[in-house]
Amino acid sequence: MSDLKTVLSEAVAAAFAAEGVDAALARVTPSDRPDLADFQSNGALAAAKALKANPRELAGKIAERLTTDPRFASVEVAGPGFINLKIADATLAARAAEVAADADHAGAAVVAEARKVVIDYGGPNVAKPMHVGHLRSAIIGESLKRLFRFRGDHVTGDAHFGDWGFQMGLLIVAVGDEGKADAFLAEGDGPFPSDSPVSLEDLERLYPAAAAQGKEDPAFRDRARKATAELQGGRPGYRALWAHFVAVSRTALEREFGALGVTFDLWNGESDADPVMAEMIVHLEATGLLVEDDGARVVHVARPGETRKRKLADGSVIEAPSPPPLLVISSEGSAMYGTTDLATILDRRKSIDPDLILYVVDERQAEHFEQVFRAAYLAGYAAEGSLDHLGFGTMNGPDGKPFKTRAGGVLKLHDLITMAVEKARERLHEAHLGEDLTEAEFEAIAHKVAVAALKFADLSNSRTTSYVFDLDRFMSFEGKTGPYLLYQAVRIKSLLRKAADQGAAAGPVVIGEPAERDLALTLDAFSQAVTEAYDKRMPHLISEHAYRLAQSFSKFYAACPVLVAPDEATKGSRLTLSKAVLDQLETALDLLGIDTPERM
Repeated sequence: MSDLKTVLSEAVAAAFAAEGVDAALARVTPSDRPDLADFQSNGALAAAKALKANPRELAGKIAERLTTDPRFASVEVAGPGFINLKIADATLAARAAEVAADADHAGAAVVAEARKVVIDYGGPNVAKPMHVGHLRSAIIGESLKRLFRFRGDHVTGDAHFGDWGFQMGLLIVAVGDEGKADAFLAEGDGPFPSDSPVSLEDLERLYPAAAAQGKEDPAFRDRARKATAELQGGRPGYRALWAHFVAVSRTALEREFGALGVTFDLWNGESDADPVMAEMIVHLEATGLLVEDDGARVVHVARPGETRKRKLADGSVIEAPSPPPLLVISSEGSAMYGTTDLATILDRRKSIDPDLILYVVDERQAEHFEQVFRAAYLAGYAAEGSLDHLGFGTMNGPDGKPFKTRAGGVLKLHDLITMAVEKARERLHEAHLGEDLTEAEFEAIAHKVAVAALKFADLSNSRTTSYVFDLDRFMSFEGKTGPYLLYQAVRIKSLLRKAADQGAAAGPVVIGEPAERDLALTLDAFSQAVTEAYDKRMPHLISEHAYRLAQSFSKFYAACPVLVAPDEATKGSRLTLSKAVLDQLETALDLLGIDTPERM
């Protein structure tokens, strides 16, 4: 099923070719002046310049060829050589009927060849509470997973938690110093207690204190580094204690991700790459990539002669390799953040053999991923260009800095979700929505409204930009918000229920009114929005379409009565259009990870 832009581009390309013009110039785009035309092609200007011809005359010849095509209501030349295309009502009706009949994809095209894709959510560190800084990775990663799967790719979503680094050594030492884990700190192979010596509250209390002490106390830091190396080296008691840290933390992780509607195919962490670590180190040594550097072992990833300017602590600027080497083994003998990421690429190649791996991680990690990707390409663990870091901006407070609590601390994600649900309840009551529902039904709707507000606020912004957190604005039932879109979907569901109660049935689509034309064109545009969002890896393009569709339906609903249409044929057509809008709107929202309620 092709959208109108694609179909018309083929028709215009054929007309260009018939005039001896490069068909590649026959690009068709939505019109800049929708009051004059639906689509336009400006290629005649470039073609005329290449042919040293009059652009308006050339455009006229091309337009003349197109006027015989019944899919066009009119083809006109404007200005110096723009070709304006207006679609015939029958063509629009046929396309709208196609969209309405496409139960699986609501008019969107799928990929010609499916790929195996891994989406790495860059998950939070184990043993640390999730905070607002983890929100964007979860929301964007989930949307991309759904989008790529929707288009036909075979997608594996991997949480990729941080569970193998220095924070584990800090916790082992901190728990030991409190006397909570004597049995695990003893030498030997165990057995070790099956009950966890710490609770989630213990971990949330201990980690910040241990991290602070590690910065101030060199002796404590050295003990933590040693504990990290011994954990990674396989010390049984440390491994058993670490397993409790992971298990206790997962309870909270499942709660927060579940509340956001975020799911993973793999709940893997950095530790899952440990089985291939030794093999990788041997391979890097054998290929000469792993070299000694001031007591550590690194992989140099800068290309010969490649440099960048680096500012030193004293303010001076020097030329340095760009990017810096990837640190693989620290001077204490422990694996680093980059080590596990590189080993994970090797592990994924062995277990999944993906065509593409997308890393949905903060833009501030760009240099790290450039180092890891270059090392992976040098080692032959991935094909050039098959690794892509999809960086994103931050969620900021009114001061333009990453969002903090009023006290200046980092807001826990659980607390943020709780705040959003409370605000959703408040807004529902203010709008007198859900008053006839049971308490359980009302609470379920409040949760959906809260999640829709948070997700749409994030995904309506370009992935690469930062945005200001404003819960009052996000939670409004008016304007460009998630709750507004939910309300529009529920409104259509109510309309369709009333139609069913009256015995009214959907019928063939007939386009006549301007608002019907606009709605049909908007329904058609979904395919292009999905394709562009997929190609650019930008979910906000789906958000933009969902909002345009809701607006278009609102205008249609005001201008074109449905249940009191002038005749049964018109009523049937408008019911078909309404159902098509609902299906497409729910599909778009689902791609954003947003569920719609049946009523409010």
